[in-house]
Amino acid sequence: MPNYNRFIAPKEMIPLSAGMPNAELFPFMEAKVKLKDKRNTILTIEGAKMNKALQYLPTQGLPELVETIKKLQLYVHNPPNWDNSDIVITSGSQDGLCKSFEMLLSSDTPCGLILEEFVYSGTLAITNPYSPNYTIVASDGDGMDPKNLESRLEESSNAKVLYINPTGMNPTGTVLPYKRRCRIYEICCEKDILILEDDPYYYLQFAKERVPSFLSMDTEGRVLRFDSFSKVLSSGLRLGFVTGPKTLIERVVLHMQASVLHASSLSQVLVNELFNEWGMDGFLNHVDEIERFYLNKRDLMISAADKHLSGLCEWSIPGGGMFLWLKIYGIDDSWDMIMERAMAKNVMLLPGKAFMVDPSRPCSYARAAFSMASADDFNIAFERLAELIREEKTK
Repeated sequence: MPNYNRFIAPKEMIPLSAGMPNAELFPFMEAKVKLKDKRNTILTIEGAKMNKALQYLPTQGLPELVETIKKLQLYVHNPPNWDNSDIVITSGSQDGLCKSFEMLLSSDTPCGLILEEFVYSGTLAITNPYSPNYTIVASDGDGMDPKNLESRLEESSNAKVLYINPTGMNPTGTVLPYKRRCRIYEICCEKDILILEDDPYYYLQFAKERVPSFLSMDTEGRVLRFDSFSKVLSSGLRLGFVTGPKTLIERVVLHMQASVLHASSLSQVLVNELFNEWGMDGFLNHVDEIERFYLNKRDLMISAADKHLSGLCEWSIPGGGMFLWLKIYGIDDSWDMIMERAMAKNVMLLPGKAFMVDPSRPCSYARAAFSMASADDFNIAFERLAELIREEKTK
C-alpha cells in the first residue's frame, strides 16, 4: 500500500490529493487543560495546534511527538541498534500488540509462539483466534525460567516469537532480573527468535534502580518493544508506542493505514504540549512520583494480606506493577469461588484461570489489584476473602 500521508506534509504543495475536511469548519476553537502542579499550569491548544488536534495526522504519529518519544527511548534505553530502529505511536499499547501479532500470526504458516504459563489475558484474546502452536515456559517468583525455556525449545522446532511481560508482570507482579533477561536474549539470538517486549509497567518498578529492558541489550534487531502512556499519564488518552526494527515498524504503520489511520490527534497534541511544558526531566520526575504512589499501595495491600490471609494463601511481594498474585491453599480451582461467591460478598478479584492458555485446567490462583482501592478496602476485602476460603474448605 502506498503511503498517502506524504501528500499532506509539504506546506508549499497545493492540496488537491488528500480527502481532508476543511479546518475552517471545525466547531472547536481552543482547549485549556489545567495541570496538577503547584502552579496550576494551564496548557492552551489553539490556532495551528488546534487544527492539528482536530485533523488527520501522519500514521506514524504527530512528528513533534514522534521525535520526543525517540529522544525518550534513546535516553532511557539507549538501544545499541538505534540507527536501524524506529517508533510508531499507537492507540494504546494494546493496539500495537494486536497489529504486531496479526502481522506475525496471520500467514498461511504462522510461527510458533512462546508464552509463560500465566499470560496477560488481553494477549490471549488476540492470539487464541489464530490457534498458534504455543510453547509454554515455566516461571517462578522471578519470572520466566531461562533453563526451562531452553529445554522447551528443544521440543518446539517452529517457535519463532517470544512474548514476555518482564516488569510488574500482569498477573503475577514479578520483575524479571537482569541476568535472566540477558540469558533469555542470548537464547533468542541462538534460536533466531523475535522478542515481543510488552512493558507497560516499566516505570512502576519498586527497586531503587530499574532493570534494563530487552531493547537496551538488542544488538541484533530482534526486539519489538511496547510502551504505554496509560499507566503513567492517562489510560483514556489511548496512546502507546512501539519501538523496534524499521522493517517491522513499517509493517505496523501499513496495518494502521488500513485500519485506524492513526492514534488520536487530540491526545497526541495534548501529550506533546505536556512534554513541551515538562521537558524530559519533568516527565521522569512525574513517573518517579507514580512509582512511589503504587509502592505505597502495594505495601498497604501486603499488610492487609499478612493480617487476613496468612495460612490461607501464598504470595510473593510484587516487584512492580499493580497486582498481587494469590495462591489459595486447599482450593483446586478458584473460578466459581471468585466469580460467584466472592462477588456475592462484594469482593471483585480475577481467577487465575483467566490468564491461562488452557483454561480447561484447574487453577488455584487469583489476582488482586492494588491500584484503586484504599487501605480500609484492602482490609475489608481480604477479611471477606478469608471468610470465604474457610467456608469453601468446610464444604
